Amino acid sequence: MKQGKVYLIGAGPGDVDLLTLQAVRALGEADVILLDALANRDVLRFVRRTVRVIEVGKRGGCKSTSQTFIERLMVRLARGGKAVARVKGGDPFVFGRGGEEMQGLRAAGIEVVAVTGITAGIGVPAALGIPVTHREFCHGVTLVTGHTCGHGEPDWEALGKSGTTLVIYMGMTNLASICARLIAAGLPGETPAAAIQNGTLSAQRSVIATLVELPAEVARADLGSPAIVIVGEVVRFANVQQSVQALANVA
Repeated sequence: MKQGKVYLIGAGPGDVDLLTLQAVRALGEADVILLDALANRDVLRFVRRTVRVIEVGKRGGCKSTSQTFIERLMVRLARGGKAVARVKGGDPFVFGRGGEEMQGLRAAGIEVVAVTGITAGIGVPAALGIPVTHREFCHGVTLVTGHTCGHGEPDWEALGKSGTTLVIYMGMTNLASICARLIAAGLPGETPAAAIQNGTLSAQRSVIATLVELPAEVARADLGSPAIVIVGEVVRFANVQQSVQALANVA
């Protein structure tokens, strides 16, 4: 039997219109879809009627399919001649475990095709009109996770002094601590900051505040995950008509 292959597909930050043409073509070729919890189910409009869909959701604080099981399943299906689409929210190689899966598949001799997607750290701020880079306000952008897996905390002190826009994935649980450590590192408490939940979707909600007040304002608005946090002067560009604006002097 001819061996199959695996597509590692980034479905973008939410809105199905942000899928790439390559992703649409790969979805149409797939025999089996392994669908992540954060991927919009509307992506299934691009698959064949005969496709098999397997939910392999992974969400913080929820019951999740183990990573080991997912990787073994992809190998088994591909060795059985199937074209497998592993569909993830955002981009598979930006906090999406795509690197781990690619390693495992290659080690098993399986062909892997990486299909990039718009990562939430870029697409979600843009949905609110926030440019993560702007030559008048910063000299770069840093994408960082607020949730670690056995590797210790990010160096928030160094990040606070970096002069870059900070885009924090999975940071809502530790938001108060993250903001406090950035301020302790010397980042002014008045620095504009935003938290955006369900970015690019019709359910999108967001809060704009200063860094020092962001945790309280997020709690007041009852924002939760999945969400992206942005810290930096570029937040001033946010479309406040789409947000809960905590302080008038932020925008």
